[in-house]
Amino acid sequence: MMRTCHESPPGQLLRGIREFNNREWFECHETVEDLWIGSEGEVRDFYQGLIQVAVALHHWRNGNFGGAVSLLKGGAGYLGRTAGVCQWVDVAALIADANRIRAALEELGQDRMEELDPGFIPLITTVSTART
Repeated sequence: MMRTCHESPPGQLLRGIREFNNREWFECHETVEDLWIGSEGEVRDFYQGLIQVAVALHHWRNGNFGGAVSLLKGGAGYLGRTAGVCQWVDVAALIADANRIRAALEELGQDRMEELDPGFIPLITTVSTART
């Protein structure tokens, strides 16, 4: 079945969001990758962007500065190809968060990356798509 950004999120995406927000970034990557494999178009870019941001945070936690910065940039790029809201996810906020954490990491540099303010760690937020 071809998914679109205008649909309700599949259960697997909701699981991935919970994993992301629980800082289980590697698990989120695994969960969402299964959705990404069979997807096309805008929603494929959405899943790929989400995966890359999750893996970037996993890299940051493991001390891989280059991987974190590169994937935050790439993830924001993929997310930027999608609607501001996709499958209830506030994509615009996630892009802003990814760019903010990348800028903070670049300012800290590799030697001080572990000093990142925990307030920069993004959460995936969902928005109501109810029509008023």
